[in-house]
Amino acid sequence: MFSRDGADWTPGADADDSRLSDFAAMVAILGGLGAALSWAIATVASTRSSRMIGAVSVIAWVMTVGFAVALIPALLSSPTTIEPVQILGLVVVGIATNVGLLLTYKALTIGRISIVTPIVATEGAAAAVISALLGEALNIPTAIVLAAIAAGVILAAIERSADVGQRTDARHARRAVVLAISAAGCFSVGLVIAGRLGTSLPIAWIVMAPRLVGTVGVAVPLALRGRLRLVRAAVPLVIVSGALEAFGAGLYILAAQDGIATAAVLGSQFAAFSAIAAFLFFGERLARIQLVGVALIFVGVTALAVVRA
Repeated sequence: MFSRDGADWTPGADADDSRLSDFAAMVAILGGLGAALSWAIATVASTRSSRMIGAVSVIAWVMTVGFAVALIPALLSSPTTIEPVQILGLVVVGIATNVGLLLTYKALTIGRISIVTPIVATEGAAAAVISALLGEALNIPTAIVLAAIAAGVILAAIERSADVGQRTDARHARRAVVLAISAAGCFSVGLVIAGRLGTSLPIAWIVMAPRLVGTVGVAVPLALRGRLRLVRAAVPLVIVSGALEAFGAGLYILAAQDGIATAAVLGSQFAAFSAIAAFLFFGERLARIQLVGVALIFVGVTALAVVRA
C-alpha cells in the first residue's frame, strides 16, 4: 500500500476503476439500445392489436402478460428493506407507465406510427432534462451528443406532406399528436423515477410494479365488467408486446444505473426502429428527412460510445 494525497492507494487501482467505468458506460449504451429495440417491436405489435381490440383491452393484456413475465424474477430477487417513499415511487412509475401506454395506444389507433412514435420518443430528451435539473452530472460533450440523438429521433419519422394516399384525417392527426405529447410527458416522469429507484431496489421489482398496477387497475375491472376483448389474431401480438415491454423496461433500468440521461435518450430510439418497421410491415414510406434522422441517430450512438468511454 502506498500513500497518495494522504489516502491509501494500491498500484493499478486507477486502471481497475477506469475499466469498471468503461464497462458501466457500455452497459448503459447497450442496455438503452436493447430497450429501444424491444420497445419498437412491442410498439409495432401494439399498433396492430390496438386496431383489432381497442387500446384499453391492449393495455390490459400487455400488463397482464408483462406481470406474468416479471413475477418469477421478482420473487427470486433478494429481499430488501423498502421505504415508504420507494413504495410511492413504484406507484407513480406504475401509473405513469400505464397512462403513457394507454395514450400511446390510443394515438396509434388513429395516427401513423411515423407521426406518433417520434413525438412519444421525446420522453428520452425530457427525462434527460429532468434528471439534469435534479442534479445528475452531464458534461458538455455528452449533452451535445444527446441533443443530436434527440434531434435524430424527431427527424426519423416526420410525416411526408406529399404522401396524400396515406394521409389521415386532419382531426385524427391533431388528436394523435396531442395524445402522443401527453404520453411523452407521462413516460419521462416514469423514466426518471424508475432510473433512480434502480439504484436501491431490485430491477425485477421495478419492472413488476407497473404491470401489477395495470393488471389490478385495468385488466381485472375490465374482465369483471365483461369488456376485456381478445380475438385470435391479436393473441400473439399482445404476448409479444407484453413480454418485450417488460424486457425493455428491465434493460432500461439496468442501463440507467450509470446515468438516466444516456439511457433515456438511447431508449427513445425506438422511434427510429419503429419508423423502419412501419415501412417494412405497414408500407409507410420513409422520406429523405427520415433517413437523415436515422443516420443522425446511429452516428450519435457511435459518438456517445466514444464520449462515455
